[in-house]
Amino acid sequence: MTDIEISGGFIKLDALLKYANLVSSGGEAKLLIGDGQVLINGETCQMRGKKLRNGDTVTLGGQTVRIIAKDA
Repeated sequence: MTDIEISGGFIKLDALLKYANLVSSGGEAKLLIGDGQVLINGETCQMRGKKLRNGDTVTLGGQTVRIIAKDA
């Protein structure tokens, strides 16, 4: 598991996938999320704009990242 540090309290799912280098583009993120390939805290999520906060985990293609908020 890799920790991804953010500021501002939350990050949207599609932005996180790009920020964490799990996808190469927003279009790729949209397709993978819509196809149900992304898990948040172990559950499938198809909401691109889902807000992720401190402690949330995101899994895609066997890679998991955990959100660490600077201001948490």
